[in-house]
Amino acid sequence: MKYREFGKTGWQISEVGLGCWQLGGADWGDVSDERAFDVLAAALDTGVNFLDTADVYGLGRSESLIGAFLRERSESVYVATKLGRFPEPGWPENFSYNTIKAHVEASLKRLGREQIDLIQLHCIPSEVLREGEVFDSLRRIKAAGLVREFGVSVETMEEGALCLAQEGLVSLQIIFNLFRQKPIEKLFEDAAAKRIGLIARLPLASGLLSGKFTRETQFEASDHRHYNRDGAQFNVGETFAGIEFKTAVGLVEKVRERVSSEQGLADTALRWCLDHPAISTIIPGAKQTAQVQQNCAVSDLPPLSASIHRSLESLYHSEVSGVIRGPY
Repeated sequence: MKYREFGKTGWQISEVGLGCWQLGGADWGDVSDERAFDVLAAALDTGVNFLDTADVYGLGRSESLIGAFLRERSESVYVATKLGRFPEPGWPENFSYNTIKAHVEASLKRLGREQIDLIQLHCIPSEVLREGEVFDSLRRIKAAGLVREFGVSVETMEEGALCLAQEGLVSLQIIFNLFRQKPIEKLFEDAAAKRIGLIARLPLASGLLSGKFTRETQFEASDHRHYNRDGAQFNVGETFAGIEFKTAVGLVEKVRERVSSEQGLADTALRWCLDHPAISTIIPGAKQTAQVQQNCAVSDLPPLSASIHRSLESLYHSEVSGVIRGPY
């Protein structure tokens, strides 16, 4: 596992982290406690030292599992969590200082920690970001010692730009993968200039870029890839990069035609993300230990060739960008 500097924090974090949305046991189908612990163990055993979760993942279950697991491990691990989408008290009360503080304290209790390494606003409304009061609250939370640093998880490039202007921000979490290349042109240069860490979520586009799905693939009713594929519950970009499923499966085949047959499609998609030095870490999720091990092995792969990068950029501009739905 290789490590990268995380913005201006001075932290050295694994360039492949672990996204822990799946461990909530909701939105991705069922995951037992035992399997969740196995996934976490596989991550740390492979050199991962960055875990990303949220209070809303399983309504606290993901955080609680991480807390229980880390109590039994001696490794130093950076834990990032998110707030702002918990159903109680809900919007707009979630954005008040008192509620933010209460949600941070609840996360600390579930994680079994005295201080959260990185707290992030969790895809909250653009107008709330624009008003800016939530950032004052985060600065107060940090000054109180409840968190070490703060960042924001965003949906759009406009939101990212708004956040980059905020004093004290150390990170942005963005959707970034072969089908979501807009950040390269819209965010990377400014983020690098301000030494803001970039966390790439959904680097496999909800598993789409693993190449394992067909147009007939079915998902559990509780899986967001079933109930949110058209954006019925939250931003459509969180599911299959915002592309209609059958169209997306066809585009995956066009990606496959452009890359080396000697390297798996998932490996290529993850390596493509890591080939961009502006990215601090990618956080693919997993429900199986083998997935974790395969994802982490990408850190040791050589960069993709310049010709493959040019081909994948051309495909994005000619056939992908125009079919992405939702704000981006």
